[in-house]
Amino acid sequence: MRRYELMLVLKPDLADDRIQATVDRATRSISGSGGQIVKVSPWGRRRLAYAIGQFREGSYHIVVFDAPPEAIVELERGLHITEEVMRHLVVHVERPTSSRRAAATTTDLEDAEVAPPPEDEELEEAVEMIDESETEAAPAAID
Repeated sequence: MRRYELMLVLKPDLADDRIQATVDRATRSISGSGGQIVKVSPWGRRRLAYAIGQFREGSYHIVVFDAPPEAIVELERGLHITEEVMRHLVVHVERPTSSRRAAATTTDLEDAEVAPPPEDEELEEAVEMIDESETEAAPAAID
C-alpha cells in the first residue's frame, strides 16, 4: 500500500455537520477500498487564491491515508460528483527512509573524513580573484 494525502476544499457556507459528513464519506470510501486512515486534519476556513464560482473562501481538510492505487480512482470518482466539494487533490507521499537506513547513513557520514575549513589566507585569495568591475551587473548597480 502507498501513502497518499488528500486535500479537500469544501464550500464555506456549509453547516459543520454537512462538512463532517462529507469528510466521513471520503474516509469511508478509502476504508471500504482496503485503505487505512492515518490522520484527518481540519484546517478551517481560508481565503482562496482565486474565486471558485461565487466563493472567495473555502473550508480546508487534509486526510493522510494508506491505500492501494486502485482505491484512488474510486475516491476521486466519488469526490467529482459530490456537490459540497469545490476542489480536491490526491498526491502520493514519499515515505522517509527507514530508521535502519538512516542510522547506517549517519554512521557512514561520521566515519568519513571531513576536509578542514580553508585558512584565512586562502579565503582572502579567493575573494581577491573576483573583480566586480568586470561583471555586467556592476555598472547597473552603481547607476
